[in-house]
Amino acid sequence: MGAGEASFHLNAARLVCRIARAWHRPGMTTETARDPPDPSGPDPFARPPPDAASLREAALNYLARYATTEAGLRRVLHRRVDQWARQASGREDASERAAEAKAAVAGIIARMVELGLLNDAVFAETRARGLALSGRSRRAISARLMAKGIDADRARAVLPEEEDSELISALILARKRRIGPFRKADPDQNREQGVLARAGFPRDVALKALEMDPEAAEDAIRVARA
Repeated sequence: MGAGEASFHLNAARLVCRIARAWHRPGMTTETARDPPDPSGPDPFARPPPDAASLREAALNYLARYATTEAGLRRVLHRRVDQWARQASGREDASERAAEAKAAVAGIIARMVELGLLNDAVFAETRARGLALSGRSRRAISARLMAKGIDADRARAVLPEEEDSELISALILARKRRIGPFRKADPDQNREQGVLARAGFPRDVALKALEMDPEAAEDAIRVARA
């Protein structure tokens, strides 16, 4: 085993422990719409083309900071390659080198999965629960997960199954928007129902949430978050 490969395995082993703990840590950051800052020099030709080794390192660095999915990491690495290709568009071999780099991404992702650094099932379960407790409806949760690259069947499988889970989420949103049991002004049923409907809650759930006693609503949220 070469020094570079040994260093990769050492870094990966350390990250397995860090990320395993982070899955259940509330402060773990989820992936964002853009890559972490990736400064390059003023001369695009001075920056070497990405290869399997540099992309592995980029993947490890990204996973140390963000929880993501296989599709999410694939997008990040492809964007990295595309960024280099745009900067090096004057090179005769730019397209060829970019294609070679992208071809290496599948193997890198497979290795991250093997090491336990990527786990779509764990991501989906953790993210679904977090979204439910932030006031998202089942429909909204499913859409969010699929946008992250989780397939539709898995997204549906991890939706909260508790009988009152959808009601709890509606109450959490109602408290955020100060409607229903948490309103401070005179009720406007049409507007309040519209808020919950646009968030994806069924009409019967919305009506039950809006009509709930304030103390009972607070108790329900407190128990769900305990």
